[in-house]
Amino acid sequence: MIKTIYVTGYRPHELGIFNDQHPGVAIIKKALEEKLRNLADDGLEWVVVSGQLGVELWATETVLLLQADYPDLKYSVITPFLEQEKNWNEHKQEQYMGMIAQANFVTSVTKRPYEAPWQFIEKDKFIINNTDGMLLVYDEENEASPKYVLNLAKKFMEQHAYELFTINAYDLQVIAEEIQRGDW
Repeated sequence: MIKTIYVTGYRPHELGIFNDQHPGVAIIKKALEEKLRNLADDGLEWVVVSGQLGVELWATETVLLLQADYPDLKYSVITPFLEQEKNWNEHKQEQYMGMIAQANFVTSVTKRPYEAPWQFIEKDKFIINNTDGMLLVYDEENEASPKYVLNLAKKFMEQHAYELFTINAYDLQVIAEEIQRGDW
């Protein structure tokens, strides 16, 4: 049973999304809602993100919506280092602070500011080691930063019982067509 899941995936710019009104945001959120709702029906208690904008932000917004039906569903933000948002623009910092403010638990893996890329790897290893599975919004045809966490998860799965759920371009296309037909 999946009690805790790491939700991650693309950053907005990797999808060509440069504002919150982009139609792709609603499609991705609907896909996340569908997967998280199914997992919550089966006992999901915690969604874990690392505080990145894009898929991770949209996942936390989705958890907040799902709490109406699943009041015990919570989310945590486990960042790779302190002050992750320090060099982001004001709008991105506001989004990040909103995510942090509503989280049920917040911590940092390294407990110090950015030093080097190894902190991102350690963050992913830590979260994978402390969750039951991963929900990854990623399509191998559109390679980008999520490929690194996918490779870590696959390696971890060789030795451990760990579930990997994905939302790919086909899944998003199906949801886009359902939304267009008015099925949602």
